[in-house]
Amino acid sequence: MSKRVFLIVLDSCGIGEEPDAHEFGDHDCNTMKRISEHPAYRNDTTKKLGLANIDGLEFLGPVKAPLASVARLQEASRGKDTTIGHWEIAGVRSDAPLPTFPDGFPEEVLEPFRKATGRGVLCNKPYSGTDVIRDYGEEHMKTGDLIVYTSADSVFQIAANEALVPPEQLYEYCRMAREILTGPYAVGRVIARPFVGSTKEDFKRTANRHDFSLTPPKDTILDALKKAGKTVYAIGKIYDIFAGQGMTEHVFTHGNTEGMERTLEALDKDFEGLCFTNLVDFDMLYGHRQDIEGYAKAFAEFDGWLPKFLKGMKEDDVLMITADHGCDPGDDHTDHTREYVPLILYGKKLEPKNYGTVYGFAAIANLISDYLGVPYEGDGVRLPLLVFSEA
Repeated sequence: MSKRVFLIVLDSCGIGEEPDAHEFGDHDCNTMKRISEHPAYRNDTTKKLGLANIDGLEFLGPVKAPLASVARLQEASRGKDTTIGHWEIAGVRSDAPLPTFPDGFPEEVLEPFRKATGRGVLCNKPYSGTDVIRDYGEEHMKTGDLIVYTSADSVFQIAANEALVPPEQLYEYCRMAREILTGPYAVGRVIARPFVGSTKEDFKRTANRHDFSLTPPKDTILDALKKAGKTVYAIGKIYDIFAGQGMTEHVFTHGNTEGMERTLEALDKDFEGLCFTNLVDFDMLYGHRQDIEGYAKAFAEFDGWLPKFLKGMKEDDVLMITADHGCDPGDDHTDHTREYVPLILYGKKLEPKNYGTVYGFAAIANLISDYLGVPYEGDGVRLPLLVFSEA
């Protein structure tokens, strides 16, 4: 029977600050603890799998016989953003942080961008995505100038009203920016942020966001799988995060619910290899917006969906659940947080084990390599993959 790995990233679902969190401006951050204190939070299935048995999550109430292997992963890369987190999950550690622009982008970037697009620039400073369209949206509608802003992360974001700049045109502007942003200005992602509405009272971002990422500096486990003739099926923004590198199939989604639906449907696909899913709402809709209730409900929705997925798994399927960074919705800022991430590793033929705390997200890439039998050396440890002996 074909071996398949289903890797699901709960975007930003960190589980407690890392020892060096203060170096990234974070303190007292714990995304999982924060949302677990809300009445809407549910973890019935993830707890059975072993969530509460992970180092640092004992407050959730460990179970005596978890169904899955678990670990707490500490990020080895110098960052706390989506791009670096996913690259490390896929085997590539980043020893230097991607550039950020707390004072906005310099003229060396903006001048060629204006020339390429034929449009002016508004804002050009770190800003909340919802606040920036409220404060600059009407001026954008009057002038046609593009709203350019950043955050504490390595991003160049362009917001435009869909009535004025159709999404496909906005995506083309992002491609122009991506070509300009090289060398010391090579941000991790250029992000299209379309919105609708006619006044600041009713401006609202749409689901037509699109990310344009750097390509990883070297091969990831995705490249190794593709070269070996395996399927690499990307769901959600995985395609964007890796700039399409190492994919054989992909489908974009408009949020967690659709992402889970597409992942469930993938169980019925005939393939051997990896199905890689990102569930973006945790981060985009709830973490950055400091919405503890929304985050807790989103986790409860995922937990409630899991039994259907587990029931549909085949004998040789493996499920991995992890995260790429934190985004504590109740701390004192709206940025990502430098946190450990969980790893839950379940398969009907896998023997449960608690690996404790492991240095490096790349342990995931190495586990995938070992299970699927495709040679690959990720920038991290190789954990022993325990398979039940044939009785």
